[in-house]
Amino acid sequence: MKLADLKNLNPKKPGSWPWPAKIIAFVLMFVAVVAAGAILILQDAWNDLQNAKQEEEKLKETFLVKKREAINLDLIKKQLTETQESFGALLKQLPNKSEMDALLTDINQAGLGRGLQFDLFKPGAETVNGSFAVQPITIKVTGNYDDIGKFASDIAMLPRIVTLNDIAISPNAAGLTMDATAKTFRYLSDAETSAQKKSAGAKK
Repeated sequence: MKLADLKNLNPKKPGSWPWPAKIIAFVLMFVAVVAAGAILILQDAWNDLQNAKQEEEKLKETFLVKKREAINLDLIKKQLTETQESFGALLKQLPNKSEMDALLTDINQAGLGRGLQFDLFKPGAETVNGSFAVQPITIKVTGNYDDIGKFASDIAMLPRIVTLNDIAISPNAAGLTMDATAKTFRYLSDAETSAQKKSAGAKK
């Protein structure tokens, strides 16, 4: 069948076409349908492949996160143990209620041992802060510069935690006067902690 014969075919009357033209048209239609179906199938397969790749990336990321967590777990446990030990060591530096009088005596003796004159040594009321109680002590001592400095150093070296706050030093006829607030800390007993929680609950 020649190309000129194909040009003369009437597309509105395919039934009148010669058999060779009909066969060619059928083959072309068959190929078009198969190609369209293949494209649709491949498109779905391509979408599934892309979704699978995205899921694979998510799973890889999750795996890496879990792997890092597993690797760091021992380190985290070690750090937690060290933190607990440090907290326990600090806790031991806080006196309980029965030891507070001895601590106040130690502070007083630290000043007397350096030859300072106490013009004022006045323990204030305790304030509770979480699991701890803070007791301020207003002090006023007179002495020379070196002795006052050594007294402050002695306070820092006490086995219990004591801080000097609001320090003011002024000259006088006898040398120097230091006004300060020493703060001592103690931990609350279980009974005190329980009472504190009940009190907080009652206020709510």
